[in-house]
Amino acid sequence: MKLAETGDQIDERQIEDARLATRVQDGEKSALASLYTRYHPMVYGYFRARVLDTHVTEDLAQEVFLRIFGAIGRFDTERRFQSWLMGICRNVLREHVRGIRRRKEIMWTELCLELEEMVDEDSLYDDVLHMVPGCMATLSESASQSLHWHYMGGQKIDQIARRLKRSVGAVKVLMVRARQALKRCIKKQMTAPADGDTNEGGADEGGTIE
Repeated sequence: MKLAETGDQIDERQIEDARLATRVQDGEKSALASLYTRYHPMVYGYFRARVLDTHVTEDLAQEVFLRIFGAIGRFDTERRFQSWLMGICRNVLREHVRGIRRRKEIMWTELCLELEEMVDEDSLYDDVLHMVPGCMATLSESASQSLHWHYMGGQKIDQIARRLKRSVGAVKVLMVRARQALKRCIKKQMTAPADGDTNEGGADEGGTIE
């Protein structure tokens, strides 16, 4: 879960990142190690929340840093390093999904990427996944179960239909509406004032999803 930062903290981080990136571009190996130490926990956490296999998680994290170190010479220090870094993470994750044939392993990852499309890639990184449990709780039991069984359990639509005792067509509609409600709820939380009294419900605009 991403901790909130003040404007001064964000500015200080951006300035320090730019200094480190410039030092790396000038060939300082110690600055390279500092960037790795500074951002490895964030990169690893990003993949750990989206990939079920911990070994794959570490492999993807290492791939990100290999790409950073190979491309940092072209990095524009006027940009936020953290936004650039997370863009690389998303690209590595998308390539991982395209390269896997076993659907059960990537269903959750694909949903994560779908939700991340709501985040402006040029803005300061904001992890939407910590909003998912609360928004899932606003869905009906059948809607929440269908998403969990499919994306986390790797179950096919016909299997879910049998468990819910509904038709395959009805379950497809249920899941489409559930994903839409999940996105509405997350969008509300992303745009709501930090100290505002907001309704975090996901299904309120389109009616209860049953």
